[in-house]
Amino acid sequence: MENSPCVVGTSGWSIPAAHNTSFPALGSHLERYAARLSIVEINSSFHNSHREETYERWARSVPDPFRFSAKLPKTMTHERRLQGCNDLLDVFLGQIEGLGAKLSVLLVQLPPSLQFEAQTAENFFASLRAKTDRRLVCEPRHPSWFEPEAEALLSRFQVGRVAADPASVPVAAMPGGWRELAYFRFHGAPRIYYSDYEAGQLLDVGRRLAEANASAAEVWCIFDNTARGHALGNALSVDAAVRQMTFSSRNALPSATRS
Repeated sequence: MENSPCVVGTSGWSIPAAHNTSFPALGSHLERYAARLSIVEINSSFHNSHREETYERWARSVPDPFRFSAKLPKTMTHERRLQGCNDLLDVFLGQIEGLGAKLSVLLVQLPPSLQFEAQTAENFFASLRAKTDRRLVCEPRHPSWFEPEAEALLSRFQVGRVAADPASVPVAAMPGGWRELAYFRFHGAPRIYYSDYEAGQLLDVGRRLAEANASAAEVWCIFDNTARGHALGNALSVDAAVRQMTFSSRNALPSATRS
């Protein structure tokens, strides 16, 4: 498994029976998953607290190039709504450090009802940025987060805005905020979490990743349509296409020598 500026994975590492033959037969689900894909998004951290030892065990289960992103707990984003979160941040960041260098990204997903309020957002991201040097991405869903003021604030704190599908507003379909990391989350369409992406839709995913890769230093693509097990098949298809494009570009002859 080689590093690539464009990497593909899923939310969680469950392996549905339909895809068993695509993975090694032995090992934990995470060990088997990591034999084929190079990134994963930890979604369980949104709902439940994990001990630092659990994260350490997960880090030991995967090869060195493998990287994790982790979703901030809903207690911060959905219950406290970004206010007064210092104590919760300290606890969560202490636990997640169990992943060590394999923790690459922290994801802040906001509820659709949470409007952009400049002072609240500034206080939260200033506190989070002061406590960690991990890369940060935010998935807002209220339309107010896609206005210039919110965009400027995310850029100032080096927070990438997630590109989501389905998009809550048209601009939400492409990355925003800090542009060094482009982070895509495909939730399933038309039925969120349930729908499978068809071949034509996956070609469009590849096109969007290529567009982002032209300007971002790194592109992450996460499939979150896990309710019926479609995420893994979609991720494997797009990962194969990305690897083929990477191989082709690396082995292309310089233009001056082409006949």
